[in-house]
Parts: sequence; C-alpha cells; structure tokens
Amino acid sequence: MFDSLTGKFNSVFHSLSGKARITEANVSDVMGEIRKALLEADVNYGVAKQFCKNVRAAAIGAEVIKSLHPAQVMTKIVNDELTKLMGPEDSKIYFVSPGPTIILLAGLQGCGKTTTAGKLGKYLLSKGKRPLLTAVDLQRPAAIDQLITLGEQLEIDVYSDTSTKDAVKVAKAAVKHAKSQGHDVIILDTAGRLHIDEEMMTEVANVAKATGPHQIFLVCDAMIGQDAVNSAKEFNETLELDGVILTKLDGDARGGAALSVKAVTGKPIKFIGVGEKLDKLEEFHPDRMASRILGMGDVVTLVERAQEHFDEEESEKMQKKMAKGTFGFDDFLKQMRSIKKMGGMMDMLKMMPGMGSKLANIDMDESELGKIEAIISSMTIAERKDPDLISPSRRRRIAAGSGTGQQDVSGLVKTFNRSRNMLKSLSGGAMGGLKSLFSGDGMGNIAGMMQQGRKIKQRSKRKKVTRKGKKKRR
Repeated sequence: MFDSLTGKFNSVFHSLSGKARITEANVSDVMGEIRKALLEADVNYGVAKQFCKNVRAAAIGAEVIKSLHPAQVMTKIVNDELTKLMGPEDSKIYFVSPGPTIILLAGLQGCGKTTTAGKLGKYLLSKGKRPLLTAVDLQRPAAIDQLITLGEQLEIDVYSDTSTKDAVKVAKAAVKHAKSQGHDVIILDTAGRLHIDEEMMTEVANVAKATGPHQIFLVCDAMIGQDAVNSAKEFNETLELDGVILTKLDGDARGGAALSVKAVTGKPIKFIGVGEKLDKLEEFHPDRMASRILGMGDVVTLVERAQEHFDEEESEKMQKKMAKGTFGFDDFLKQMRSIKKMGGMMDMLKMMPGMGSKLANIDMDESELGKIEAIISSMTIAERKDPDLISPSRRRRIAAGSGTGQQDVSGLVKTFNRSRNMLKSLSGGAMGGLKSLFSGDGMGNIAGMMQQGRKIKQRSKRKKVTRKGKKKRR
C-alpha cells in the first residue's frame, strides 16, 4: 500500500538533501511536488490543498530555510501533518455493560462487508468477547451462506432467518437471541447495493432505529478511491457513523481514501483490512501509517506481530541447538515459516526504518521459497542436520530429486551458511531476533534466499525452453 506515494515523497525529500540551505521559493517548489503526488494518489482535491497549506505554514514557521538539515525538518513536518490528517487515533470499540454491545456494519455491495464481519468477530474473540454474527443482508442470499461459513471457520455463532425478507425483524430477533444466549457483542451485517439509493438507505436506517446500535461502522473499499470517500459522506448524513473500516488497503498502491476519509467525514478510521485471511484486520494508528507512507518504517507493528507469532519456548530450543552446533535446514525452515506468518516478507521489511531505499533494487519472489523447500526435502535427515556432509555426488542426487540444478543446491547451501548467524539471534526470542533479522546483514541474507529461489525458477524455465527447441530440431 502507498508504494507510489512513498516513492514520490522520498524523491521530493531527496531533492532537498543536497542543499545546505533552502529558500522560501524552494519550499514552494517542494509543496508543488507534494500536492501533485497527493492528487495522483487520488487524495481529495480540497484535502490535498489544505494539507499543503498547513505544511507550508509549519515549514516557514519552523524556519526550515535556516536549518542545516532541511530535508529532515521537512520530513518531520510532513509526518506530523499526515498524522493529524488521518487522526486522532481512535481504534477502540466502546463496549456497554450490561451487554450486548451492538455493532452495525454498513457499506456498498462488494466492499468486503461480510468478510469484515468475520474478521471483526475474530478480533473480538482475541479480546475475550463472545460475539454473535447476524446475517441482516437478505438481498443477497449468498451473503447468508458466506457468513455461516465464516462462523464455522471461526467457531463463532451466526444468527440467520431465511423465512423472511424483513431485515428489521431479523435484527431485532438477533438481539433477543444474543441476550438469551449470553453473547456480549452483536455484529449486524446489513445489506449493500451496487450504488447508494433511497431503498438501501431506508432499510439500513430502519435497522439502526430498531436495534439502537452502540457503534456504526462504514466498510469502504479503499481501492475505489474518491468513490469510497463520497459514499462515506452520504452514509454519515443518514446514519451518523462512529467510524470507518477500510478494506483491501493491501491492494491499493495509492491510498487516497485513507488520507481523505477522515478529513471529509470527520469520522476516524477504526480498522484497516490488509489481506484476505481472517486475521488480516488491523487497528488503525495514524502515526504508524504516516511513518509507513514516508518510508520511515513501523517498528511497533512489526514487534507486535513478532510477539504474536514467535514461540518463545521453541526459540529456546533453537538457541540450544545453535550452542551445540546442530542447527540445520529443518530448523531453518521452521524459522522462515514463522517469519512468513507475520505477513509478506517485503511488507515486513518496509516496516524497518530506512529500508525503503534498500528494497528498491531487490527482486524478491516469495513464492519461490517452495523451490527452496523442495531442495531441502530432497536431502537426507543427516544432510539436513549437517549441510557440510553435502558432497558433489550428494549434490547431484539432491538436484535430481528436487528437479533443480547442482549449482542451485550449491547456492542454497552457501546462502544457508551465511544466514545461520542471522538466525542464531532469532532463537533468542522475537525482540532480539528482529533487531538482527532486519539489520543490513540480515536483510542481505533474506534477499539472498529469495533471489536464490528466483534463480532456480529462471533456470527451470531455460531448461524447458531448451528441451522444446531440441524436439523441434528433431
């Protein structure tokens, strides 16, 4: 997300880095570029104009033209203004006592509302709540089946009634059911339409009036940009929203909706959807997002993910193996799989301060880890425990068994040996491991593993082409 905007911001600040001093005219030039970058990212015109006005006022007020490090000062000012633009932070869900707390989800059809209901249910489970998913979208039969399927996957109760088309009746019955069954949160998945119309607004308004939801969240598809912001404005006029949930933000390289929706509606972004899996719903933190946009990383989120996915007990076992010199390929795969669970490798690396520019020229293909795994699987137990046993004859056997070349096996073994020192720190725990993993050397080792997989893929393609060419000549 925000890749395009991040690149343009970095380019703008880089243009200032070579200047010992800049003038007020230079600041104006920079603001012109920033304004252009925001508009290209599909940020609302009025929002972009006001943002640049605020940055310019702060820059001149901070006497950037007298600063020895104008690029650094400008970066901080822009970071602060981006945080204000998307903030203040308000990712909390306010629960009532006694319950149940009623949360109503509204939004256009196709925005990911039903999936978001499931994700929100999973989030509430992690907070110790007992949620009830309610299928109030009676216009689209598949929505009921989808919600029931999500409930089964998450082991969350789902309330539905296919005997009626009265959404208000279903919603009221769901509230009664939740109270009798001890559910402390109800999530109402209301119907959407392909566009905003009077019938749609009337139905969702009636459901809200009948149930008295404590929180009303609008689910918006970030990939539709300004249309998402415009629909948020219209929904807010009808429902009085408490917040916005932006979905599909991982698929939007521009990010204009995230930068515009708070300023246009006055409502905070509560959560963001950053992937299709049911655990890919994150609390929204304006300051962290601003840092990501400017390529300054997001260490706090990275550490939170590490603490969630790294097993401290398993790490201690790994540390003991390393101390004995018995750390092998099987252990390596375990660690890499733990890292992958934290999210896409490139996304994680972008969360490290200063990594943006280093990643520009690195070509990583995460899917090629499967090729690496194939090579490791073709090794004997002894070879996986002690890579030093892999002689030329063993290398030939491993290559044949994995469908790769001998040089691929050799390259993987060499890269593994370079990575072993990095992974040694990982065995000490998530916090210490992250510091080493995302250091310059750790970055190089991970890139080496990814690029090794890419080379294997390229060689495999060349072999197929060669074989086809031989057949034609025959």
